[in-house]
Amino acid sequence: MRRKASGFDDTMSPQEKRTAYSLAGIYMVRMLGLFMILPVFTLYGSELTGHTPFLIGLAIGIYGLTQAILQIPFGMLSDRIGRKPVIYLGLVIFVIGSAVAGFSHSIYGVILGRALQGAGAISSTIMALAADLVRDEHRTKIMGTIGLSIGFAFSLGIIGGPVLNQWIGVAGIFWLTAVLGLFAIVIAAVLVPTPARHVLHRDTEVVMDSFAEVLRNGELLRLDFGIFTMQFILTANFVILPIVLTKMTGLASNEQWAVYLPVMLIAFIIMLPFVIIAEKRRKMKPIFTASIGILVLCELMYLFSDHSLAEIIAVMLFFFVAFNTLEATLPSLVAKFSPPTRKGTAMGVYSTSQFFGIFLGGAAGGAAYAHWGVDGVFLMSAGLAAIWLLFASSMRNPRYLSTYVLHLGELPTDQANGLESELTRISGVAEAQVVPEEGVAYLRVDRAALDEQALKKFSPAPASA
Repeated sequence: MRRKASGFDDTMSPQEKRTAYSLAGIYMVRMLGLFMILPVFTLYGSELTGHTPFLIGLAIGIYGLTQAILQIPFGMLSDRIGRKPVIYLGLVIFVIGSAVAGFSHSIYGVILGRALQGAGAISSTIMALAADLVRDEHRTKIMGTIGLSIGFAFSLGIIGGPVLNQWIGVAGIFWLTAVLGLFAIVIAAVLVPTPARHVLHRDTEVVMDSFAEVLRNGELLRLDFGIFTMQFILTANFVILPIVLTKMTGLASNEQWAVYLPVMLIAFIIMLPFVIIAEKRRKMKPIFTASIGILVLCELMYLFSDHSLAEIIAVMLFFFVAFNTLEATLPSLVAKFSPPTRKGTAMGVYSTSQFFGIFLGGAAGGAAYAHWGVDGVFLMSAGLAAIWLLFASSMRNPRYLSTYVLHLGELPTDQANGLESELTRISGVAEAQVVPEEGVAYLRVDRAALDEQALKKFSPAPASA
């Protein structure tokens, strides 16, 4: 096996690869079912008993509310009873919710089903299981694999939803989602390894005593508001985009995939260089704020365009370039601004903000459409994006540091402070937090300047990044 000069494995083991792909598969098939509904539900919802624009928007976004409320408690429950039992429980709830929505002929039944889908909140548990099964030096790789699976599921869902709607209808999509949930259970049972023990990983898991510090961090709060806003706008837009495409451009619902397919593919290709420049050339803040500015302009262009098909496609392309860029850079910024031992908690608050944005975007989008029509939704979204741009413009430039976990072995508590001082004197180490009860130090390091040989002297076991 190929090894780095510093002495730890540079390649994932077969079990770690199986863990990465199987957990990404669970994440993807679960999220695919949720995303396929976005581009088709508004028109379907108008045929359900008891529907109103507000209730249609609520049905689209309600899964975000239950997901936001339950994801952190589910993660904590997994610390007590095990990761895989919680994943099974969450997927069963998800399957039941999909079946309830598939059976329902009233908007209230679909709302209940969508709420149950979100109640199967296993996101944090999957991340914790990944950390249990993968060595520290490969944790970033598996998180990246899971992140890519979510992006792929989103694109596939937006494109595939209109196609499947033509063949099996929205009720059929809900039933297909239930089947995907059962398939995810099979993946978890057959392919995902069972960890020998559960260990607290402060860089990936929520820690209760870290909430106060995370919620006082102004930079992290800006990013939490950012992901809330981004998901709010996306969900609110999908409350009305099917209407815009159908009623204002004359594009039949079963033809809308032909718009989404090229838009999503081209937007992804255009986005990649911007993300690379942001990270490699350390241009994160200008690219980040420019992308928010593009979101503002896109919502205003929707508002003032003549709603021709060509204009809508052009605006959608710019929107998804900016959206994809922000979706890729926001988690990186959270990691950059988080203290080493607070990263897991910071990501938990970030994810909760994301799901609340989905919920309120659906509900507010439906309400705005009911009172002020399509233009009201676009104006509301533009205003919120402008507020986000104002907050983001005062964000500090991030430090381009990586998390590095140094295994120390047994360590008396009274030695922790002195060791932190010693570690921060090593070239490339910007921050050090020693956790004696875990026998590790969480470091923030500049990879280009890091003296790994000096760090190795503190560790009886291989260090990891």
